[in-house]
Amino acid sequence: MSSLAAETLLTPEEYLALERKATLKSEYISGEILAMSGASLAHTRITADIVTELNIQLRGRECEIISNDMRVRTSPKGAYFYPDIIVFCGEPEFEDNVFDTLLNPTLVVEVLSPSTEAYDKGEKFRHYQELTSLREYILVSQDRIRVEHYRLAKTQWVQTELHALEDVLPLTSIECELPLQDIYRRVPEIINLRAGAPML
Repeated sequence: MSSLAAETLLTPEEYLALERKATLKSEYISGEILAMSGASLAHTRITADIVTELNIQLRGRECEIISNDMRVRTSPKGAYFYPDIIVFCGEPEFEDNVFDTLLNPTLVVEVLSPSTEAYDKGEKFRHYQELTSLREYILVSQDRIRVEHYRLAKTQWVQTELHALEDVLPLTSIECELPLQDIYRRVPEIINLRAGAPML
């Protein structure tokens, strides 16, 4: 997660030099530094359970899952983000020989928070679409049963939404499936909510 809090415009090179020395993570977009905020317990549990489930399904295959700490660059002059979850297939491609900035994610998952939801759906997604490798973008709400699935079909992004624990999210780019029951199994506050209803 990140909060939009920037004062100084930097070049991508300046950002990367600072970020590699920093003790706290920040994202970067159009010259601005975006300070990362902490994650809630629900956010952490959802992320961990998605990683666990996909890691089991991807074991022994050419795709690999990474969470939280791997930086992604969308374009040379664009943006740098820390997705909640990344899956890449084949050999990873990196910006340089430090090997900490991935260039070829196949699938990205972001767990939404109230402060970043509009940003993750809007400007951040527009930057992610600059990645020629990206095939699927998943947005998971942490305060209601809702998963938004964006899939690249030829040149168009097709959106579907899932709102029931009985639903299963198909991840065609990596040949996996994610039951919503598994995504939300450790978030008891929303397990019994009706579909799409936010926590009060």
